[in-house]
Amino acid sequence: MQHGIYYAYWEHEWNGNYHYYIDKVAKLGYDILEIAAGPLPEYSNEELKALKDHAKEQNIRLTVGYGPALENNIASSDPQVRKHALDFYTDLFQRMEKIGATLIGGALYSCWPIDYSKPVDKKGDWERGIEGMAKLGKIASECGIEVIGLECLNRFENHVLNTAAEGVSFVKSVRELEPKASNVSVMLDTFHMNIEEESIGAAIRTAGNLLGHFHTGECNRMVPGKGRIPWREIGEALRDIRYDKTVVMEPFVMQGGTVGQNIKVWRDIVPDTSEEALDRDAKAALEFERYMLG
Repeated sequence: MQHGIYYAYWEHEWNGNYHYYIDKVAKLGYDILEIAAGPLPEYSNEELKALKDHAKEQNIRLTVGYGPALENNIASSDPQVRKHALDFYTDLFQRMEKIGATLIGGALYSCWPIDYSKPVDKKGDWERGIEGMAKLGKIASECGIEVIGLECLNRFENHVLNTAAEGVSFVKSVRELEPKASNVSVMLDTFHMNIEEESIGAAIRTAGNLLGHFHTGECNRMVPGKGRIPWREIGEALRDIRYDKTVVMEPFVMQGGTVGQNIKVWRDIVPDTSEEALDRDAKAALEFERYMLG
């Protein structure tokens, strides 16, 4: 099992100096740095190569996370938006190949966060999402992308996939529609499961071998071990399904900026948000997670 952390733990915006965080997570003992997809289209080929080389030098695996902007909604009812999304992802997957990233996760089947001030069409979004992800899975496979993790989000952030059972049904439909989209997988997150699932352990077992990526974090958005998520139960369930893939923690503890606004963090959740304190918590959480999950 490889353990990682999302760079935005230390940031207020959905951007950052990824070279700086490669060095940081390497020093902290992580295997993976998860970065945001949004800035990658602005990188030159030289910058993409430098990022790949730096990660390789530090023995850090890069994975990518993305909360799709409205204009990149592959399930939009507007054909022009779906076309734009297809073009965006085609370019993104090519850029991921250039940095050596073989995994992307998030609400790629939709957009994030959903604007609930407008009516939602779950049935239509579900059906269009399956068609869109079948196309994206095939394109991604041609770029060497092994996992597209479709994250099951809580009801306040998205309406399409809220539970592991829904994720499994959706992924199976995508794979049946396009056999070359076998990289399309279920992605679970302990924060969201804590809201939506009757049993987190049962949800993990429901995902089974379709689970392609796993996010961790506490119910209060702190690092693992500083809340009340049932980590022993989670570890047992992951061992039951023989999960040995990627585990990336995604804590958000600072108010302010676009990150705080989107995640709805309205106060500093920890008493000390200095970089040194955040580093200490991240290192301790990694030790805790390796012990509890493997």
